[in-house]
Amino acid sequence: MAFDASRVQALLFDIDGTLSDSDDQWTARFQRLLKPIKRWLPGGDGLSTARWLVMSLETPGNFSLMLLDRLGLDGPVSRLLNRMARRSGEWKPKHFLAIPGVVEMLPRLAERYPLGVVSARGEKSSLAFLEQFNLRQYFQVVVTAQTCRYTKPFPDPVRHAAQALGVGVENCVMIGDTTVDLHAGRSAGAQTIGVLCGFGRRGELERAGADLILETTAGVEVVLAG
Repeated sequence: MAFDASRVQALLFDIDGTLSDSDDQWTARFQRLLKPIKRWLPGGDGLSTARWLVMSLETPGNFSLMLLDRLGLDGPVSRLLNRMARRSGEWKPKHFLAIPGVVEMLPRLAERYPLGVVSARGEKSSLAFLEQFNLRQYFQVVVTAQTCRYTKPFPDPVRHAAQALGVGVENCVMIGDTTVDLHAGRSAGAQTIGVLCGFGRRGELERAGADLILETTAGVEVVLAG
């Protein structure tokens, strides 16, 4: 299904790998630790695996769901992991990094569309990221792992965000970097945009049914302007 910009009335963003970048210092540390076995890892240098490990520390529930989906082992197991994501403690870094261009882009998009966050992060960690970059003011709704009974990849968080914004879910776009984000958006009835600046790979995002795939989140503004 081709992306239809004329339908768009609201934008929903994931955080990790979409708005928030992985911590390069932690990624480099994990990559050094993986050096002895790098030849057996995807890409041959351990970089993608190191980034996955950083993500697993930040959002263990979301990471586990993405990995299960990649291995074809999701389904009933995702319900258990959903409960773990809601109840587990949060690993919150002292300093977040933003995907290049998003801090500048979001105020401009907020002038044209209602914006929402749909994240598998916990509430404290999600708000901490937004507040560090003074972005909370641009989002009319922030949906986290604790907001709904079921978090991504279930459709509930996307539907909740659409309802809070007063926009039909079919007129929303779910923007994220993993198959978990795309499954949530598609099952809710929203359009989806996959971004390659996070943890997902082009092939798996295509197989998950992304309506559009961009190199980076900052490209969303360009697509909607065109």
